Amino acid sequence: MKKDKYEILLVEDNPGDILLTQEAFSEVTVKNNLNVTEDGEAALDFLYKRNGYEDATTPDIILLDINLPKKNGFEVLEVVKSDAKLKSIPIIMLTSSESEKDIATCYALNANSYEQKPVNIEIYDDAIKNITQFWLNTALLAVKIIEN
Repeated sequence: MKKDKYEILLVEDNPGDILLTQEAFSEVTVKNNLNVTEDGEAALDFLYKRNGYEDATTPDIILLDINLPKKNGFEVLEVVKSDAKLKSIPIIMLTSSESEKDIATCYALNANSYEQKPVNIEIYDDAIKNITQFWLNTALLAVKIIEN
């Protein structure tokens, strides 16, 4: 089921990467609302609608970095994919790590995709467009039957 506007949660602590991602999403053809949290605990607060995020909208997809303060991306991934109400949300790991161990760990924790952040700004834009094309234009996302 296609939507008029998609909710995206970016979990990223690097201000430069946040800005690049915001700019890239402003240029995609799919209408979206990009929400940002800068650490793992804030991401879980957003998803569970607590501690100042009571009005947060459940995201359609999550872009998750590994190296985060408070709770790292592995911890966030494990919590989300263990929760019956949240586990159907696609989580795309968007990280600078190319470690085979990190990749294997993310897939073992049920990440839906693992993307290495490009260092070149044009390639970064293309990466976001590709993520958007697949996850918001091609893939059929689960309909939210239960809202928190």
